[in-house]
Amino acid sequence: METPLTHDYSRDLIGYGATPPHPQWPGGARIAVNFVMNYEEGSEPSFLDGEGRTETGLTENPNTSLSGRDLAGEGMYEYGSRVGFWRLMRLFKQRNLPMTIFACALALERHPPAAAAIREAGHDFICHGWRWVEHFKLTKDEEREHIRMAIESLQKTLGSRPLGWYCRYGPSVNTRALLVEEGGFLFDSDCYNDELPYWVLQDGKPHLVVPYSLVTNDSKFGRGFFSTADDYFTFLRDQFDMLYEEGAEQPKMMSCGLHMRMIGHPARAVGLAKFMDYILAHDKVWVCKRTDIADHWRKVFPYQPGMEQIAKVSR
Repeated sequence: METPLTHDYSRDLIGYGATPPHPQWPGGARIAVNFVMNYEEGSEPSFLDGEGRTETGLTENPNTSLSGRDLAGEGMYEYGSRVGFWRLMRLFKQRNLPMTIFACALALERHPPAAAAIREAGHDFICHGWRWVEHFKLTKDEEREHIRMAIESLQKTLGSRPLGWYCRYGPSVNTRALLVEEGGFLFDSDCYNDELPYWVLQDGKPHLVVPYSLVTNDSKFGRGFFSTADDYFTFLRDQFDMLYEEGAEQPKMMSCGLHMRMIGHPARAVGLAKFMDYILAHDKVWVCKRTDIADHWRKVFPYQPGMEQIAKVSR
């Protein structure tokens, strides 16, 4: 039997189309590059935290089907917070570059020195959840409570509330409504569908989306797409080069996702260092924080009725 098509098609397959807005990045930049460190270690599903299994996603042995406690998997996560974090912090400090922390609240509660280092470095942060769990598996009330606990926790560890939000992998159907309900989030990054920010209407209120990307993301090491630092560098360089060339007329943004337990290993980190040095050799590049992009968009393109991209489309 043919499944009837819905008349409530709440997706936008068109977006900006052939004529995206010129973002007017600061300094006439052709491209905005945002590096993102995903701080997850210590908040992942864990035998010790009651899940009955050890999370091994994005490790050297990404088998998440095992049950019970996996001490090897725990150790691979611990490498991220014990070693990888500090290596990434050094690389960015050496080049005086900013980055954004996708901060899982419980993870930073469990590592006060890391929280202090992030504050001292002046990197911005957005909330990556109370824990690194699939929000689409939570009930609406559970998700609301996770959001509340995350805000409260990050206020204590990082000194201020998060202004942006990003779930693990993807949001639930309730996430954006809950963020707007909470009232303090200026944007979320729970979308992979564009290279520029855009406005949506959520429950009648304008809400900014700053898209993220899994394309130029070191998670591809864990999925077998990248094998060497040169694979990683070449892929990111090619993405940058095309966006930089296009940026003479249509500037865009590029998100580079980093995981401490992945790119934090020396044989991979060298590829990140090469890419950072490569883009620094170019002019008209805005290496920025994610909140910088959101603040810029709100200033240059303040919401006006009709700017929203997701609408109710009837067939």
